[in-house]
Amino acid sequence: MTDATVNAAAIERARSDSKEYVFTSWSAQDSVNPAVVTAAQGSRVTLDGDATYLDFASQLVNVNIGYQHPRLVEAIKAACDEVLTVSPANAAASRSEAARLIVELAPEGMERVFFTNGGAEAVENAMRMARLHTGRQKVLAAYRSYHGATAGAITLTGEPRRWGSEPGYPGIVHFWGPYPYRSPFHSTSQEEETQRALEHLADTIMVEGGHTIAAIVLETVVGTNGILVPPPGYLQGVRALCDEQGILLICDEVMAGFGRCGEWFAVDHFGVRPDLMAFAKGVNSGYVPIGGVIMSGDVVDSFRTRPYPGGLTYSGHPLACASVVASIEIFKSEGVIEHARHLGEDIIGPELAKIADRHPVVGDVRGLGVFWAVELVRDKETREPLVPFNASGAAAAPMAEFAAACKARGLLPFIAGNRTHVVPPLTITDAELTEGLSILDDALGTIDHYADA
Repeated sequence: MTDATVNAAAIERARSDSKEYVFTSWSAQDSVNPAVVTAAQGSRVTLDGDATYLDFASQLVNVNIGYQHPRLVEAIKAACDEVLTVSPANAAASRSEAARLIVELAPEGMERVFFTNGGAEAVENAMRMARLHTGRQKVLAAYRSYHGATAGAITLTGEPRRWGSEPGYPGIVHFWGPYPYRSPFHSTSQEEETQRALEHLADTIMVEGGHTIAAIVLETVVGTNGILVPPPGYLQGVRALCDEQGILLICDEVMAGFGRCGEWFAVDHFGVRPDLMAFAKGVNSGYVPIGGVIMSGDVVDSFRTRPYPGGLTYSGHPLACASVVASIEIFKSEGVIEHARHLGEDIIGPELAKIADRHPVVGDVRGLGVFWAVELVRDKETREPLVPFNASGAAAAPMAEFAAACKARGLLPFIAGNRTHVVPPLTITDAELTEGLSILDDALGTIDHYADA
């Protein structure tokens, strides 16, 4: 047998075993037929051993530092020679250093890190901390949001992935956040959107009773549900409403943090300090599972003399923390944050504006750093979405056509509803990014006819 035959057999075995034994998330199991990732380097992924693609999705918007970064891989290998498991009750050098580095990067006044195994657990624990700190039970969260799939995080979520888990946690109330392109407040400017969204939130607080609300949870920049950058003054207004009522502000930066928006944290764009901030994904690009909550000093003070009733066996796993330390050092020494800012300001933003002008199917483009959305429509004047909300099957066919056109040209897109998101690794080169945007431009031409009809 040739090497090619052996490799083909191994690939097919991996696929068939996955279909037979792995229960795949968010999927009807009989329809799952996964591609096998056989190699990855930088911003490119090889599937099934024979086709290499430029990754404009960073898998699940988490491979911020790119695939197989040699310094990060070596740091993980070196950590394997140390003690590989240390309970949360004991100290581990990599855990201590990772926490210190994260606190040093966070807004002033944030003092400790509670480590988790991922983003959903981070949001879950942030909500628990807020309830215990305030002695209140209600938590407000926005529609058009995703916070994870654990019991509390999925109840916070404001989109269809929540429906299958209802009824969820008690005491969670949803409200409308700003979305200037499809304003739920019928606004005609960003200033109006900010004013009306804050009035709506203030009214929600009023009728729910501010004295009963522990926290407001927000994705600093909404991720999967549209990359919705808050209009000027909105986050500052939410912070002020929280301060007036003794409500904690929890910022979910699981997707938006660690350089994705061209700053260490998305809150840095807006000069707002949350009371609690959830992180995961980009902190080490998913090389080893980890997440956490960055806590303000006030919240830490609540647990100085009383125990915090929560914990995880693998909280702050030494191997994961070693990867965090190495990742942060790479970000600093290789200028990853500055590069992400450059990509957004000098390439993605200007090129997407040109693409929007060329294609009748493009209704809006928006974003920060390497975190952008292209919203697709049937009519630029009416803004009718290319596919309906929560579309599936035949109703979602135009987006499936677009995705297939991208893939046929060597690009892995991120598709969400009637949008494609431009979210490659932050380390993508200027030339690779330009290549990917050119493919995106060409693929959009294959579906422009839906807007011409």
